Amino acid sequence: MSPGDAGSALIVIDVQKDFCPGGALAVADGDAVVAPVNRILRRFPVRVLTQDWHPAGHLSFAANHPGAEPFSTTRMPYGEQVLWPVHCVQGSEGAAFHPGLEAGPADLILRKGFRPAIDSYSAFFENDHVTPTGLAGYLRERGVTAVWLAGLATDFCVAYSALDAAALGFSVTLLEDACRGIDLDGSLEAARGRMRECGVAVARAEDLVV
Repeated sequence: MSPGDAGSALIVIDVQKDFCPGGALAVADGDAVVAPVNRILRRFPVRVLTQDWHPAGHLSFAANHPGAEPFSTTRMPYGEQVLWPVHCVQGSEGAAFHPGLEAGPADLILRKGFRPAIDSYSAFFENDHVTPTGLAGYLRERGVTAVWLAGLATDFCVAYSALDAAALGFSVTLLEDACRGIDLDGSLEAARGRMRECGVAVARAEDLVV
């Protein structure tokens, strides 16, 4: 299936100021995804942007665990959780989309991570892998069978979204040149391996430009 087909959707993950250079949880070269995303966005009949949207008291923030350091881990009821620097707080400047991102053509802006006690990497499920965001239902009602993923970060929110989409029965393609990773203790290669095992295809956004 190609991007222009009626059953295709582009899902752009968390291209927000806090994940770009100068932000609170900056991904190296994160702003480099903006140009390729903008070039291909209008090629897809269905376009979804996701937005990390945390309350200030979110339990994934190290600041809300006395004595905890950013990037350490803790156990949550749903499993191990990385404790992040405070980022993408609801309504903050850092939670806004990168100013260069063309958000106007989006059919849907999906906000995630707004429940204080549970993080949400995937665009499809909270980190308990049970609580849905509603995106799968939206895509199915739009007739989508194939999703193409871009954004930040490859080894966390993008990978989790890709794995969940594959498990839900969608055909999944990662646009590797329109993503950037964090690579926390080898997390980037591990995520790539899991995506390969689940049948996630890899392509380049530059090859979709016409």
